[in-house]
Amino acid sequence: MSALTHVDAAGKPTMVDVGDKPVTQRTAVAETRVRFPAAVAGTLRQAQYATAKGPVFQTAIIAGVMAAKRTHELIPFCHPLGLERCDVAIDMQGDEAVVRCTVSVHHKTGVEMEALTGASIAALTIYDMCKALSHAIVIAETRLVEKHGGKRDVTAAGSA
Repeated sequence: MSALTHVDAAGKPTMVDVGDKPVTQRTAVAETRVRFPAAVAGTLRQAQYATAKGPVFQTAIIAGVMAAKRTHELIPFCHPLGLERCDVAIDMQGDEAVVRCTVSVHHKTGVEMEALTGASIAALTIYDMCKALSHAIVIAETRLVEKHGGKRDVTAAGSA
């Protein structure tokens, strides 16, 4: 048997069988940062976070929720999940927007990828809506902040 979870004994890629796993409450929080040049951050603040394309953060929130719900269509081995909660929040801190996506479900598998996808697509949407102001916008530090449910809980990326 392979030590890789998405590869079978013959080395063929495969989706993990979650049939025997218990249904539990599973929650994940992911975050990413969008760094703006100071002039762009100032322009956004002055324009109440809108550009010619429309309200930047509101549009990004909608895109993030839509993406989290469709993660299984984007990432090959993700199971389709009926999300019970998906909340995308965006907070401007200095010259960067902090995008945080929280996802919850009662299921046999976790929602880390849904939270990461929601945060990432919200950040990409911010970039898209602001790129006419500058292409020097940087999307950085996408990470899992925490997850609960399943085999182990995680608080702060990398610790179990």
